[in-house]
Amino acid sequence: MTRSYGHFIANQFTNADSPNFITRVSPVNGEAVARFAEGSTSDIDAAVRAARQAFDTGPWPKMDAGARAALLHKWSAKIAENREKLARIEVEEVGKPIRYARADMDTVCALIDYAAGLGMHSHGLAYSSIGPNRTGVVLREPVGVVGVIVPWNFPAETFAKKVPFALAAGCTCVVKPSEFTSGTALELARLAAEVGIPEGVVNVVTGYGHAVGNALSGHNGVDLVSFTGSTRVGKQIIASAGEHTARAAVELGGKGATIVFDDADISDAVSGALMSISFNQGECCVAGSRLLVHSSIADTFLKKLVEAMAGLRIGDPFDESTDIGSMIHGDHFRSVIGHIETAQKEGAAVLCGGLSGTKEDGLLITPTVLDGVSPSMSVFRQEVFGPVLAVTRFDSIEEAIALANDTEYGLANSVWSKNIDTVMTVAKALRSGIVWANTALDGALQLPFGGNGKSGFGRELGEAGLEEFTSLKSILIHTGKRTTGFGVAPAVSE
Repeated sequence: MTRSYGHFIANQFTNADSPNFITRVSPVNGEAVARFAEGSTSDIDAAVRAARQAFDTGPWPKMDAGARAALLHKWSAKIAENREKLARIEVEEVGKPIRYARADMDTVCALIDYAAGLGMHSHGLAYSSIGPNRTGVVLREPVGVVGVIVPWNFPAETFAKKVPFALAAGCTCVVKPSEFTSGTALELARLAAEVGIPEGVVNVVTGYGHAVGNALSGHNGVDLVSFTGSTRVGKQIIASAGEHTARAAVELGGKGATIVFDDADISDAVSGALMSISFNQGECCVAGSRLLVHSSIADTFLKKLVEAMAGLRIGDPFDESTDIGSMIHGDHFRSVIGHIETAQKEGAAVLCGGLSGTKEDGLLITPTVLDGVSPSMSVFRQEVFGPVLAVTRFDSIEEAIALANDTEYGLANSVWSKNIDTVMTVAKALRSGIVWANTALDGALQLPFGGNGKSGFGRELGEAGLEEFTSLKSILIHTGKRTTGFGVAPAVSE
């Protein structure tokens, strides 16, 4: 049965002015699984008005942080009750394996609960040492209406990295999900309304980026735009928001390196490299898509890696044992295949996978390892966003650092060594917002997430994830009678 949705504005579903719908055909089996209203500028106007009214005159930003937190915790609990339904929607629309989709829903709940707690502890500063009769107070206030643009690879999880943190800060939101994977955003918004989050606080408008995304990022009623997606689109978002002086926080592409030294635990590093490139079909901005391996262990390491890759199960995402599911859609499938073909033409050697290992039914791609990749090759530089690993060998710490930093991106890298001097030397030298040491695709809610360079700016998670949705206000309080300053007569002694 095909799910059908309108936009979710002011706590109710509405098709607004758009009679047109986008049909989502599942990458799993080619069947229609959902219809989403094709939004327009007028739909964004309606959603922003609802969010603006909820922020300017509604109870949410003025509500005690504890009351907001209680509603967020109720929201998390309601999502947990609907875990299986939401996970199956993610599988239908994204093509990821069901067990990973369930884990995504668990992460969504953890993110909401964490954001609720952070909101309880948000605080400003007080300065009592700025002179007699003067006290300085710095308040951290909600920034206002937030435009949230969510990608297709982790639609529910990315929603939860942004929206609950904005809400915990006292903001209201208008969310634009990907036209391919809008289902969970709409369901999450519906569940927020069910637990009593006031109308206009969480709104969702579906549609294409060129219409709905541009209208949202360029809307005068939006105070901050939080975007996750490609670097190309991110540049447009930044420019559009800047035209009306709105702030922007953008988490963009990546070309991460998995750096394996000769003293690494080989089995751990193989497992990490495997996960770094295969998780979520490689459709992951923090994927370790470049493997930099010390020459002295390269042959042994690659042999073990290829053997491990052969054990991955590729197929039906609804099968509990599947490790790798479908590419998001046909155009992206063909793009990933094109990267493999180009790499071969440029001289890379295919150790496993490749064109012979691809299956067009279900948009499945066998994980591919390309050896002999040099920095001049396109696969070393371009974000493939698929299960394609580019291997380059190095002989020294300095060479490893130079290779890892030889990219326009700066999101995430991992370092594998049992020598703490090596780990810290390399980690401090890497120009990326995230460095994992002897682990990969790891994290903690307390640690800020974000990148440098063309991987964007702004941070999610941790205290920074809440502060992103706030603005600072300075208040200087004078007590007693002013005796100095312009327009003030000097004190007169009696």
